[in-house]
Amino acid sequence: MQFALIGTTASGKSDLALKLAQKLNATILSLDSLSVYKEIDIASAKPTKEELKKVKHFGINEIYPNEIFNVTLFFDLYKKAKKDSLQKNTPLIIVGGTSFYLKAMLSGLSDKPIISSENALKVSRTLRNLKSAYQKMVEIDPVVQTKIEQNDIYRIEKWYEIYFQTKEIPSHFLKRTMKKPIIKKIPIFEIETDKELLKNRIVKRTKKMIKNGLIDEIAKLEKKYSREPNCMKAIGIKEVIEYFDGVYNINELEEKIITNTAKLAKRQRTFNKTQFLEQKIVKKPLDELEKEISKIAAINPFLLNGSFFAIQPISTQIAPLAPITFEYGLK
Repeated sequence: MQFALIGTTASGKSDLALKLAQKLNATILSLDSLSVYKEIDIASAKPTKEELKKVKHFGINEIYPNEIFNVTLFFDLYKKAKKDSLQKNTPLIIVGGTSFYLKAMLSGLSDKPIISSENALKVSRTLRNLKSAYQKMVEIDPVVQTKIEQNDIYRIEKWYEIYFQTKEIPSHFLKRTMKKPIIKKIPIFEIETDKELLKNRIVKRTKKMIKNGLIDEIAKLEKKYSREPNCMKAIGIKEVIEYFDGVYNINELEEKIITNTAKLAKRQRTFNKTQFLEQKIVKKPLDELEKEISKIAAINPFLLNGSFFAIQPISTQIAPLAPITFEYGLK
């Protein structure tokens, strides 16, 4: 039995997953691209040491900040978590805000072409007029209109990188090079959060992070690992580094983290809305969702394997891991 719990940052996913895991005697696989790193505790808002002792977690404190992590390595973590839950005959809860990893497991991935400096420059020039770039993209590759929004500069950029580098229509390239998914179907529960309530939660969490020592944590990370690792560019870390450089004072730092976190939440909301169209998603407010999952599990825990959602049983067969991979949602 396994199911996924998704939602925007600061929506209460981790707390709900912990409650459900203790109630269902479940294992948790973290769907978070920052919590995977050791020593990044406050910035990642990962569960506390006490909470980690109560429930077995995969995907938290797995590697050091100077080590590389990508979706392929996440697949490996999923294999370990799935094997562990099957051996113990306990549920697996996949939870977090990096929904791209879940999307990748369900849809498979395509290889990312290496982009030449010449084509990177062409992409940069094309994106100077985002409206025109989007219109041209849709004319060439109409199917992306339902997958990429007009202001989604990141995915538009990725589309043009493939287009200029491969000379292929990107949707055709992605389909041709697609690797098999490692999960066929899975029940997905999404926390629905009012925008104003979410903003308040983000403000509260940011204040708590700073009070609990965020600045000192980043100072230690910078001294030990430098600013080069990719994780040092994450929200909550990059702003503190700019604070060190004198770009912000302490009040501006707090406001900048809040603003960037709110923007991230918006992107996550959009991704979850557009990337799981083939999946049945139960979307409810936090308290209602907890009751819904508990009710389903109480009736029959095997309903969480998918029959309740009228979908096929989840495959436990793991496809061969792909090399460095790419999909529109890559962070």
